[in-house]
Parts: sequence; structure tokens; C-alpha cells
Amino acid sequence: MGDGRGPGGQGLLFLTDEQLRKGIEAMFFAYRGFTADPDRILENYAYGRAHHRAVHFIGRRPGTTVNNLLAILGVTKQSLNRVLRTLIEDGLVESRVGTRDKRERHLFLTDEGNTLERALSNAQQERMRAAYREAGPEAVHGFRAVLEAMMDPELRRHFNPLKEPPK
Repeated sequence: MGDGRGPGGQGLLFLTDEQLRKGIEAMFFAYRGFTADPDRILENYAYGRAHHRAVHFIGRRPGTTVNNLLAILGVTKQSLNRVLRTLIEDGLVESRVGTRDKRERHLFLTDEGNTLERALSNAQQERMRAAYREAGPEAVHGFRAVLEAMMDPELRRHFNPLKEPPK
């Protein structure tokens, strides 16, 4: 018979509704902290979180197409175009016509865009680094596993999981 283990040989985990509610609440408060530092930086540009997300993913995937960015961000074309128009006009993003398909627009951060992206990422990395150090390596691995498991399956393909360090 069974040994009390679930798929993949892992023990089954049963959580109470209260434990789940506490996890949800922790996510809300963690998100507030995670976005607070970049929000202060974005205020200097009169930008919001949509600008931050666009700058982040363009920086992580230089040359990404507008359509790919739409799929990653899950926003309307009108909403993304408004954000991109501002970022392009302000000299943070450059839009280039595709070499193979002239209908495609490829997006790149300019030097100024890279500077903003680094400032935003550094603020969040500092917060995550401190939290990871406090929680320890096992918790870091578990946290990432939980986040990946929470992603909608169709969005996981946009996420490039970190490579595990060699043992």
C-alpha cells in the first residue's frame, strides 16, 4: 500500500484554512514591502508599476516583441501602448522594426532605461537578499518552488527558472 507520500515521493501536506489565510496575508504584506522601494524610485519619474514591469521584462529580454510583452504582462494592447509610448518618449525604451517581419516591433532599453532598471532591480534584490539570508537556503528553494507552483501553467513558459548550483 501507500507510504503516506504524494507524487514525486514527497510527504502529503495538509494545511488548515487558517494557515492558508495567514499565507495569503503574508503574501499581501510581502508584496507591499517588495514594491515599496521601487515605488519611491518610480515617483521621481511619475511612473507606476506598469512602467516598472515593462522596464523589467524588456531589460530581461532585450529585443522582445510587443506581442511577447503583451503575453507576459497580461495587459491590453491599449494599456501597454500607453506605457510604451511614455517610456519611448522619455528616452528609456527604443522600438525597432523587425528585420524578418517589418510588422514586429522589438523593444530595447536605452542607457537611461538600463540605469532605471538597475536601480529598481537593485532595490528589490537588496530586500530579497536580506530575506533569503534570514530564511536560509532550504527556505529559498522552497519559496521558489511554491511561487512556481502558483504560476498559471501557460505563464510558466515565460519564466526562466534559475539554474541550481552544481553540487
